[in-house]
Amino acid sequence: MADPAKPSEIARRIRDLRPQDGDPGHAWDIEVVSEPFTVATEDVGTALARLTDQAQDHHWDLVIGITELPLRGGDGRYLLVETDPGQRTAVLSLPALGGTHVHQRSRHAVRQLLSTMADSPGEGSCRVLLPRRGGRWRLLRGMVVANRPWMLVPGLKSALVAALTTGVIATINSTVWLLAGSMSWWRLVVAMVVSIALVVGWLVIDGELWDRADSDSPRARERSKLYNTSTLMTLTAGVLICYAALYILNLAWALFVLDLGVMGGDTRRSFTYGDLFVLTWFVASAATVGGALGSSLESDEAITAAAYSKREEERRNRLAGERT
Repeated sequence: MADPAKPSEIARRIRDLRPQDGDPGHAWDIEVVSEPFTVATEDVGTALARLTDQAQDHHWDLVIGITELPLRGGDGRYLLVETDPGQRTAVLSLPALGGTHVHQRSRHAVRQLLSTMADSPGEGSCRVLLPRRGGRWRLLRGMVVANRPWMLVPGLKSALVAALTTGVIATINSTVWLLAGSMSWWRLVVAMVVSIALVVGWLVIDGELWDRADSDSPRARERSKLYNTSTLMTLTAGVLICYAALYILNLAWALFVLDLGVMGGDTRRSFTYGDLFVLTWFVASAATVGGALGSSLESDEAITAAAYSKREEERRNRLAGERT
């Protein structure tokens, strides 16, 4: 049983899974159903109960649920895997795999779960916790990859058009040339960092992406902190990709249209191709800030879709509906 989108894609790719020992007497007949079994809940017990109901309805011997949502046990620790006491159902959290080699790791995890559950049913629950050290970072990496930060590029097309327009105009301005040439490398770094931070902040505010705890409990505050950190990391990664794309496009434009001799005559100083790279760096930072204004032309739905995985987007839409 897999949540829609990425979990269902992974589940279909492991439908041909076989026992590791290759014994034909222990062959598995695997059926994949794409259904959002974690809707309106992040409680592991509730998810397992729903999976149990599905097992009864479909007459399955065992059922494993695959989700993109982070899961926590009763003690507050984040989970990779949780099974029910009878070991007939289990739930696997994809973000807990860390975001790299997800297909291979999920395939290995499902094989291990099926082998354990088939060989030793009814021997109590099985739980795989993330380590206290490094576990949160591993989970965050998985959440950011699930959010697909690269989707910000097509998702914020109006912002990119505005940024490219700003860059095209600034590149042929002699005053911008003089200003860029007068800046030290550390000021250029600061300009880049500030421009990226401004765009990320603007996206969070304009798209209302900041998650608010639904209660004052430590568990709810910790959950909001996790989601907000994931949001900031996702947006920062996405804006960095856009920044790199702007730099490359502006550099190509500058190399095509600019003549160093002509620009040197206008500004009464000599320029080299090294100055051209510095100019492009400065222009990319200025254009990124200009692109933030273009992002306001996007709908909130477009920004949310570009920043979150399918399950996380559905979770936030549900919470927004409950608050209204």
